[in-house]
Amino acid sequence: MTGVLKPLFLVQGEQTAAWVAKQLASFVTSARSTVDLAIYDCHLEAKAAKILLDALRAQDRAGVAVRIAYAAPHTPPAGVVAEPAHPDLTAAFLGQSDLTVRPIGGASHLMHHKYLIVDGGTPHARVWTGSTNITTAAFTLQENNIIEIASPTIAAAYTADFDELWRTGTFDGSGAHDEGTGVVTYEGEPARVEVRFAPGQGGAIDREVARRIERAKREVTVASVYLTSEHILDALQGLAARGVRLSGIVDLTQMRGVVAQWRSRPGSTWKAKAFDAVVRHGHLHGKRSTPTTPTGPHDMMHNKVIVVDDTVITGSYNYSYSAESNAENILFIESPALAYTYRSYIAVLLRKYPPA
Repeated sequence: MTGVLKPLFLVQGEQTAAWVAKQLASFVTSARSTVDLAIYDCHLEAKAAKILLDALRAQDRAGVAVRIAYAAPHTPPAGVVAEPAHPDLTAAFLGQSDLTVRPIGGASHLMHHKYLIVDGGTPHARVWTGSTNITTAAFTLQENNIIEIASPTIAAAYTADFDELWRTGTFDGSGAHDEGTGVVTYEGEPARVEVRFAPGQGGAIDREVARRIERAKREVTVASVYLTSEHILDALQGLAARGVRLSGIVDLTQMRGVVAQWRSRPGSTWKAKAFDAVVRHGHLHGKRSTPTTPTGPHDMMHNKVIVVDDTVITGSYNYSYSAESNAENILFIESPALAYTYRSYIAVLLRKYPPA
């Protein structure tokens, strides 16, 4: 069954938390049989909290099976900077919901998913995913993208991943076989969608993103909080020699911290030079966000988007080494119209934030 695809874009200061919560609540209340949510960070406040919790509770009372898998409170591994600074906020927020919830832990890194499936296993199955956590900061202070996909085959892959998390209570090794492809429509034209999951496919995902960049013929556009994966950084650095146009934006504050670490380590100085070359070739812009602290506003440019010619690559997957070991999902969507829409959104960010 051919479905549809719908993107939604967030920019700091240009929408309220309540407005985004209403979009999410509308997606939840459209469910006929099931709602499955896998979320890293989930704690809203005031009106936005009421909107979402009311929608989830109403579906639960109506007999819709609601399951919420969330990142168990954890201490991030050494060297991993992770939001939220207080992951126990998610446990407290969901604990007051009276819904069926389950913490998902793991020996390595983070349960970093941000996806919601409604009516999995039916012809009406749909997925909500992207870079956006369910927090006030994510809805109002960060730049994020959300994408809705109406496709039973794509939803089946997400459901398989969710069921694995729910059954085992851990994300270790999850997603190794939970991939899928499907064709939907966007602006009246077909869009081919492929989804993959980490950590089970983490290394393969990293190499696939790099491979697609290396095969770019015209243009690569990025909007990513991090660009630290060795494979992806090397592929981006190679665009200049091939005459492929590069543009985009990173979170400058986050990347400055990483580059400073690279320059202090003899074996990593090449990465600092490579990133400098990528910034110069792409004339990349940068958001000067507030340094991450436990009490800070968490206002980073939080997208994880790379557009390669006519293919949009996005999801929860950061383009970093640590993402390979996280629980993540990533989409490869082949659609000239969607690529144009994402580039138009990134152009808005380039006008808002100055060159890096």
